[in-house]
This record gives sequence, C-alpha cells and structure tokens, in this order.
Amino acid sequence: MTDITTVGVLGCGLMGSGIAQTAAAAGFPTVVREVSDELLAKGKGAITGSLNRLVDKGKLDAATRDATLGRLRFTTKVADLKDADIVIEAVTEDLETKNALWKELDRLCRPTTLFASNTSSLTIAAMAAATSRPDRFVGLHFFNPVPLMKLVEVVRTVTTSAESFDRAYVFAGKLGKEPVAAKDTSGFVVNLLLVPYLLDAIRALEHGVATAPDIDKAMQLGCGYPMGPLVLLDFVGLDTTYKIAEIMFAEYREARYAPPPLLKRMVLAGYYGKKSGRGFYDYGTTPPTPSNLGL
Repeated sequence: MTDITTVGVLGCGLMGSGIAQTAAAAGFPTVVREVSDELLAKGKGAITGSLNRLVDKGKLDAATRDATLGRLRFTTKVADLKDADIVIEAVTEDLETKNALWKELDRLCRPTTLFASNTSSLTIAAMAAATSRPDRFVGLHFFNPVPLMKLVEVVRTVTTSAESFDRAYVFAGKLGKEPVAAKDTSGFVVNLLLVPYLLDAIRALEHGVATAPDIDKAMQLGCGYPMGPLVLLDFVGLDTTYKIAEIMFAEYREARYAPPPLLKRMVLAGYYGKKSGRGFYDYGTTPPTPSNLGL
C-alpha cells in the first residue's frame, strides 16, 4: 500500500480551507486550489484566523501555527495539484462542476494518485465513472468545522479497490480523525439520518407545532443535542440544505427527503442562515431573534 505524503485540495471555501488546515496541521505538505486570487485570499485568511484563535486559547503554540502555514501552498491552477498523492475535492455540490475537474485531474495526475470527494449528498460512483481510475476513487466526507470535528465518513463505491479504501481509511486516521466505513449511498450515514430530522423540524414550524425557539429548546433539553435543529440549519446554510435535500429526493424518491415549501421560500428570499445574516433567526440582533417568516 503506497503511503500518502502530499495532499491536494480542490476548493478553499468553508470545507476546503478546513480540510487543508487539518492536513497541514497533521504534517502533510498541502496544495490548495481555488478559482480566483480573491477566493484564495479569503480561504487563507480563514485558515490563519482559525490557527490564531487556537493560539489565543492556548491550544496551539505560535511555532506550530507557523509550521502549519508553511506547509500550505495556494494556487489558482488545477495543474499544481498533479504531484499530490491524494486529491480531495470540496467544491460546490454540482456534479457537472465536479466531474469537469476530475476529468482534468485524471489527465494530469499520476496513475497512483487517489481521488476523494467531500460530497455530502452526491454518489461517489457518479464521479468515479467520469475518470479512468474508478478503482482509486473514494469518498472522504468531513464535518464542519473540519479542524474540530473528529468524524470522517470513508466511502467505498462498487468500483473502489480494497487497497484504495485502506489507503483512504489510514490517511483519515493520520489526520487525527475517527473514520467510519460507509457504502456509496446518497447521504452516507450521517446525512441519511440527519436530513429527514432537519426537514421534519421545518415542517413542524410550518405546521404551527411550536415556535422556532421552543422546537430548538425541546430537542436540546429533551434529547441532549448541543443545538436545536433550526439553529443547526442556520449554521449549515439553508441553501446548502435545500440542494442536499433535492439531490437525496431525486435519489430515493421518498417524501422524507423532499424540501418543505417553507425551506424553498426562504432560499428564494435569500434567507440562507447565519452566513446571510438571516434564516430561522435574525443575526442582526444580539442575541439573535426569531425571524418573521409570515407563519
């Protein structure tokens, strides 16, 4: 089994920057590609800010922070990822966009390079089939915030070789994560169970079961969850959740994965959650207050 010593990351957004930081912190020289210098600067700023906060909290020393940053290289060229032992993709949840990048990388990278997608809802097989190396294609699904969340779902599709799966599984452990093995089904383990729960919380609000704060408080105190479902939706992003639900509904054709009308209306209105300043809660106030959704 070939060791992974260098890492390439496609995308430097919320997930990509977290994956890159985690890989560099674990000692791997890491190349991060984004489509523009502006987005690269934003991602690099997020990584630097994250590491600085760890230093401020006494969880990391300045020398280790600097060493981590020193292992990172930022680029706008896909070709700069050609020498990586593993390329992890963390771009938008659009199959056409992902596969265009995979086809390009398939021509550029060594035959031994392992390809991994951080997709949360698309099937790995749909991307592996776009390359000449479906046996060396896996899913590595990280969770936000990547540097802090311990779980990684390691996904094996019908064409993934045993060696490729083992390489990915061992690599996840070297990142300091706890890997779990999952089959290539849309949503894998966590989202397969989590998405219907989140959508049901929206339906409960839509049907007047309780207010948003009371739904959240009930699930926190009644089930011991660290945050309620509607707060969690605001953190995940309502636009992201809507897209994931659409993909999973198309895959399974089960009503529990269908986006509720309220979710669609909120996304159309630009209520994406915390990142846009308003979702189920209005983040323009301190503390956040429930949004007026006309219910």
